[in-house]
This record gives sequence, C-alpha cells and structure tokens, in this order.
Amino acid sequence: MCLGIPGKIVSVAGDDPLIRMGRVQFGGVVKEVSLAYVPEAHVGDYVVVHVGFAISVVDEEEANQTFAYLREIGELSELDTTGFEGAV
Repeated sequence: MCLGIPGKIVSVAGDDPLIRMGRVQFGGVVKEVSLAYVPEAHVGDYVVVHVGFAISVVDEEEANQTFAYLREIGELSELDTTGFEGAV
C-alpha cells in the first residue's frame, strides 16, 4: 500500500516554484522534499508527502489524526514519532 505521510515544514529553499524544496519533520525524522506541487506552502505548514513530493497542505489536527491512525495500524516503524502531537 502507498501512503502519504503528514509532516511539518521546518525550512524552505528556492524561489522558483518548480524547484522549491523544503525540510519536512515527521516526528523525530527530517527529510528533504519537493514543494513543487504545493506553491502555497510555507514554514510551519503541514503537508502530506508521498515519494518525496509534498502533495497537499493539511491542518495540524488532520496531521496528528493521521499519525494516530498510522500508529494504530503499525505503519510507523521507519519513523520515530515519539511526541509527534504538538512537537511537529
């Protein structure tokens, strides 16, 4: 199954919308992702990331709820999500 994982944008680099990149925090893990599909996204926003691309902007409540569901079904083994709520 392919899932998009929510994370919080902690930094953004680049002015060109097609090559803009962001560092996105997923619990205790930070990854570099493309922000080309979400030109409206800024530092502090939550985005859903799929295969290295942020594909939509979501609010903090939806991001936390998604992490809770993923934790329940055991799909977070690769990410350290300790203290995700409020920390991301």
